[in-house]
Amino acid sequence: MSYNIYHNLVIKVSPEKVFEAVSLPEHLDNWWTLKSSGKPKLGAAYNLNFTDEYDWYCKVSAIEPNSSIHFKMTESDADWNSTTFGFDLEENENGTLVKFSHVNWPRENHHFKHSSFCWAMLLNGLKNYLEKGVVIPFEKRN
Repeated sequence: MSYNIYHNLVIKVSPEKVFEAVSLPEHLDNWWTLKSSGKPKLGAAYNLNFTDEYDWYCKVSAIEPNSSIHFKMTESDADWNSTTFGFDLEENENGTLVKFSHVNWPRENHHFKHSSFCWAMLLNGLKNYLEKGVVIPFEKRN
């Protein structure tokens, strides 16, 4: 059995802008990571650095430009290592419906529940970044 996190939200910008914000390091660093690297291409490796202790890697496991991107964790902690997270984007009359998923968690433990809460906060930060240009300094992100 595995456990999954799902969050849906509308961001009032185009799918292209959301896709850039969730796939390009220069945007990821403004709402999620301390510093990151990678290219939005199938099989491409990404480095997701949060601190020296949390210097993680993943690869692009599925991609459809401006519509969908999913990342399979390859080097992280025991809870995240089996997981895949991603963003599916649908244009609507209000902007872009973002369907976020983080799937295949091995346990429904504290880390799973905490990560679900953190993703909700980070996705709100993504929304504020894209709609209002708000960049929260990394050390103030939860």
